[in-house]
Amino acid sequence: MTAADTSVRPTGAANWCALGTSVRLVTTDPALLDSCNLLLARHLAEVDAACSRFREDSELVALDSAGGRPVRVSPLLAEALTVALRAAAATDGAVDPTVGSAMNTIGYDRDFRLVQEDGRPVKLTVRPVPGWRLIRLDRATGTVTVPAGVRLDLGATAKAWAADKAAATLARAAGCGVLVSLGGDTAVAGEPPVGGWRIRVQDVTGPVDETPPQGPYATVGLRGGGLATSGTAARTWRSGPHTLHHILDPDTGLPADSPWRTVSVAATTCADANAASTAALIKGTGAERWLSGLGLPARLVARDGTVVTTPGWPRTRTPQPTPNPRSSNAGAAEYFAARAGISACPAFEDEGGSGGAAPGVGTGRGGGGEESPAAATTETTP
Repeated sequence: MTAADTSVRPTGAANWCALGTSVRLVTTDPALLDSCNLLLARHLAEVDAACSRFREDSELVALDSAGGRPVRVSPLLAEALTVALRAAAATDGAVDPTVGSAMNTIGYDRDFRLVQEDGRPVKLTVRPVPGWRLIRLDRATGTVTVPAGVRLDLGATAKAWAADKAAATLARAAGCGVLVSLGGDTAVAGEPPVGGWRIRVQDVTGPVDETPPQGPYATVGLRGGGLATSGTAARTWRSGPHTLHHILDPDTGLPADSPWRTVSVAATTCADANAASTAALIKGTGAERWLSGLGLPARLVARDGTVVTTPGWPRTRTPQPTPNPRSSNAGAAEYFAARAGISACPAFEDEGGSGGAAPGVGTGRGGGGEESPAAATTETTP
């Protein structure tokens, strides 16, 4: 092996905020960082204008007043809706974009920081969400039909899809390796650094460049595709006597009662990884079997901090599958057709135990695309 093969290639990194969350861009050619960052900022501004649930002037909010009539939408929103509906179909409705009204009902109707500061009591009522099958998207005419009274929330899919789209576009334009992380939803494209992109997976916030102070974490190498983490423990708020979180079970319209506090998944795309990690929280005790059946490497952290991994995750432990009455793998296997290249890094650890660890960026689902501190943290050097 030559010296060039083992040397660490320089990278350039930029950190800022957009879509109500943290943005991290890393390029294998530092000279191209600034131009890539400008392109990324433009892309995220377009996504925000199309998909935000909290902007009165967004295309998504405009659908609320359509009264069930077909509405012509931009190609960007049509693509985002396509991803959301495909994710719903692949997860048997566990990830459902019609949770918008349910989100408002539990008090998540504005920027998450404002929700945390409010604390006003809400009435929690079991009410299934309308269901994704009611949405009609006609790609030929560029129109979408949303029944009157149904509100969409693309928080469970749009951020990861935006990361995929940005990484692919920037890698193609710059001709170098690119990593885009939006609140911890991480997509990579182009030629990766030697050993892959180093990703630290953990579930309590903290600085990117510091070793997690407590609990289990894992550092893995990602060579392609995407990695996403969804969690119920970090993004929480008080509402009267209740502690709520933003991962809603479509069957109840209420925060999911999951045995897992975080689930991390690697897949061919970040959107796939994100849909699978969110669905796993909803599926609960059946999540291990479901993920294993799809061939998706995953790391599940139970409420007590116990770590379980599925085949394909570095240093895999054989999970004990629990039958899942909610779902079969029919249809999902085609959607999650292949997984990302993932391997253990020299710093890899996964020792189980209690507590969490500390990312600099976070991720979570169903909440309007803001940052949630349950994350895959990207380290800039391979």
